[in-house]
Amino acid sequence: MEKIKINIPYTVPKNKRKEYVKNWKIATRNTGRLMMFAGDQKVEHMNDDYVGPGIPDEVADPMHYFNIAKKAHIGVFAPQLGLFAKYADICPKIPIIIKLNSKTNIIKKGDKDPFSNRWYRMDDIIKFKRDTGVNIVGVGYTVYIGSNYEQDSFGQAARIIYKAHQEGLLSIIWMYPRGRAVKDEKNIHLLAGGAGVGVCLGADFVKIGYPYDKATKETAKNFQEVVNAAGRAGVVCVGGKKISEKKYLQHLHDQIHISGTRGCAVARNIYQRTLPEAIRMANAISAVCLYDYPVADAYKIFTGKKEFKPKKCLCLRFKSPLSFW
Repeated sequence: MEKIKINIPYTVPKNKRKEYVKNWKIATRNTGRLMMFAGDQKVEHMNDDYVGPGIPDEVADPMHYFNIAKKAHIGVFAPQLGLFAKYADICPKIPIIIKLNSKTNIIKKGDKDPFSNRWYRMDDIIKFKRDTGVNIVGVGYTVYIGSNYEQDSFGQAARIIYKAHQEGLLSIIWMYPRGRAVKDEKNIHLLAGGAGVGVCLGADFVKIGYPYDKATKETAKNFQEVVNAAGRAGVVCVGGKKISEKKYLQHLHDQIHISGTRGCAVARNIYQRTLPEAIRMANAISAVCLYDYPVADAYKIFTGKKEFKPKKCLCLRFKSPLSFW
């Protein structure tokens, strides 16, 4: 793993550069990669993925999220503010990305083009962080390119990113092609276009879909188009539906080492398990995502046959803006 340069955006003021670098280091555990445990699906998926065949009863209780976040080795946890505020006492020091918008899945894709309105203003998040001292390192926001409402999303996202950077916070954009004009949401060329939109909005990381249904080594190679389009914005791939542990770990390895992505955003592949198993799976994912463990060793971490030990963090080299202040 090579040393990572942090390119501090010009939207980060001079007096907030250290804060931005600190948050970057915390969120990526000094690796430059983001292992994000997504906690926004209580809204996005309603209760669809929390009860049912093969899903343990404990999964339905929101406490399950926070027990995993507290006990597993993750990069950041990404819930909505209201959910986090209810359970913040469980893990007040865990690095948090606050998800600023979410919508349910009740209105189907063919019924109306999607728009997920902002729930809070950045001033609300900044005040909450200052009042409580919780470890908020950044914010997240979903944009649906191809929707009739994409321009409204762009305006909200751009202002959120700008204000986040003004406070030294990171910004992550969930970027999904979706709407009646979109014929194939997992088309790599279209996903690359979305990644390009993300970097134009100023995002630090762009959370992008991945064509898991046809994932091969060649798919991972073709996905380089998405990474290249994102430029200095790191691409993190969605985890998707729960699949076999070894298969998911291999996909993640290929995304990072063939495609060149900078992390993952995983939910169902972690939380749809008993707590002990969820902790081991989160650790196995972090082993591959953050510390370059081989898939075979990471799988042994999941099965309990190998102890998980985070590798020594890299010494990062920082690239600051030009001295135009």
